[in-house]
Amino acid sequence: MDKTDNRSERLAMQKELGAKGERPARSLGISRRIFLHKSVLAGVGGAAAAGWFPFLNTIEVAQAAQTSFRFAWISDTHMYPREVNTRFVEKTIRAFKEVQAMNPPADFLIIGGDIGQLGNPVELELGAELLKEVKTKKVYIPGEHDWYLDMGKAWEKMFGAPYWYFDHKGVRFIGLDTISHAKDFWTIKKMTPQERMGHMATLDGTVGGAWAAVGPEQLAWLDRTMSSWPKDKPVVIFSHNPLFDYYAPWNFWVRDWREVNEILKRHDNVTSVHGHVHQVLYHEIGKMRSIGMLATSWPWPYAPKGVPKLTKCMVRVDPGDYFDGVGWSALGMNSASKVDNEYVMWRKDIYATATADSGCGDNRNQVLHPRLADAETPPNTADASRARTTEK
Repeated sequence: MDKTDNRSERLAMQKELGAKGERPARSLGISRRIFLHKSVLAGVGGAAAAGWFPFLNTIEVAQAAQTSFRFAWISDTHMYPREVNTRFVEKTIRAFKEVQAMNPPADFLIIGGDIGQLGNPVELELGAELLKEVKTKKVYIPGEHDWYLDMGKAWEKMFGAPYWYFDHKGVRFIGLDTISHAKDFWTIKKMTPQERMGHMATLDGTVGGAWAAVGPEQLAWLDRTMSSWPKDKPVVIFSHNPLFDYYAPWNFWVRDWREVNEILKRHDNVTSVHGHVHQVLYHEIGKMRSIGMLATSWPWPYAPKGVPKLTKCMVRVDPGDYFDGVGWSALGMNSASKVDNEYVMWRKDIYATATADSGCGDNRNQVLHPRLADAETPPNTADASRARTTEK
């Protein structure tokens, strides 16, 4: 497949998912500017974070929330046990303290997956212990790093069902499990749980393959959950992986994205919030907006191939400062029909402002190439039913 064929396929994706003229409301403001974020905690960095990065703001939905409120997102903490590595623990603690200090406070905190690095119950228990700092309601979705040591047993015991929904002040919030659907590559190879987890913890997924998916049973649940909600009322969906095809070789997608978006496109006001990419990322498919979130652990580079043209360039981070290029997000929905997303990025200085240093100076980074996992199909095995519903 050459570059022209690949571009045609992407155009076909847009044609399939978005009717002519369909797009999110044009009130969306995305600007590339210096954004100064003052730390909300005295003594934690002061006026600590300034840098070049996209600032996403005022995402319009068609119907106002019943009342304004805020919520927070933290994901991809990738903690090891304290005796192995305290660096990621320090950053996690900082993020939790900043969320707890939000004023006005967050109505809830979503933990977007990859609490631990290798699925070790010690790592998950450490995350649960540190989360006691945050007194607000907490909801969770899993990441692959949380799951594949024991196939999610410890995670579910500590944090509950991997997918769910609740209604809050006129908005339906949905959490999806996009990580537990890997095709069994470990049995025939007689892998130990540690070996299985080791392969799932690699970014390129050469052995695990295209493991990211929603799966047929959860798709049916999502269809029911969306169908019971008015089509013009706002929906916010949380997932670990992007719900569109961003870069399949790193599982920056779900392999059944067509089926997912077939369900979502029937609604007018869908905002998708995801982790896994460890970077500032914004994308639109039809009327759905998709926002990629920062990690607290480390920043991934933008994908080397197949990058959507609308992807914003990423400023290179300071390799000597492990607080650079990472952070969390404070989001809000207000009575003026707006959802605001503020990246709380821990930057002390503008490290790179020249185009050549931003990741966009090299045109090779923006060339579309064939995607390795295009031929993958959804698994035949049904997913275990683990959904729960809570009403608020």
